[in-house]
Amino acid sequence: MRTNSLFIFVILMIATTVVNAQKIKLNDGDKKVLSNETSVNIEFSYDNVSVGKFKNEEEYIAKKKEEYNKKEAGKGDKWAEDWKSDRNRAFEPQFIEQFLEKSDLKNSKDAKYTLVFATTFIEPGFNVGVVRKNAYINATVTIAETANRNNIVATIDVEKSPGRDAMGYDFDTSWRISEAYAKAGKSLAKFLGK
Repeated sequence: MRTNSLFIFVILMIATTVVNAQKIKLNDGDKKVLSNETSVNIEFSYDNVSVGKFKNEEEYIAKKKEEYNKKEAGKGDKWAEDWKSDRNRAFEPQFIEQFLEKSDLKNSKDAKYTLVFATTFIEPGFNVGVVRKNAYINATVTIAETANRNNIVATIDVEKSPGRDAMGYDFDTSWRISEAYAKAGKSLAKFLGK
């Protein structure tokens, strides 16, 4: 009986991994464009982001802010500030660190090319101990000449970049989402073949 339970658990874990697998797809251009470069300028965009079941981020923030403020005055306001500041405090540094480490590039405003990581969707997920839903993000990546941003040399879609702590201690939304950015950075560097 114990063997059957273990077998079923392993199958479910594999199925969950396969169903939620990250996908990176070249839409246009040359994915090897950075292969001879020593640096890249990395920027981020959050225009037109949808979050969970919400069509846009503003709706999500308004709803969560209202819920938290009902529980405790000011808590929602603080949460909304943290949600926005997590971008440059946690998400972007995680992406940059993993991308640069795996690509051996340096981040420089003077680089020949600029990589813009435009987040299009965030699933914050949740972890309440016995039940969890992993976070993930979707993004569109454009690589363009820094001197002429209209000259886009590659566009890439990143879908379902997963965010979770390997040990399951990712109770904090920011932590789960920052892990999704880290995974995206690492995987994108591999995909670009640098």
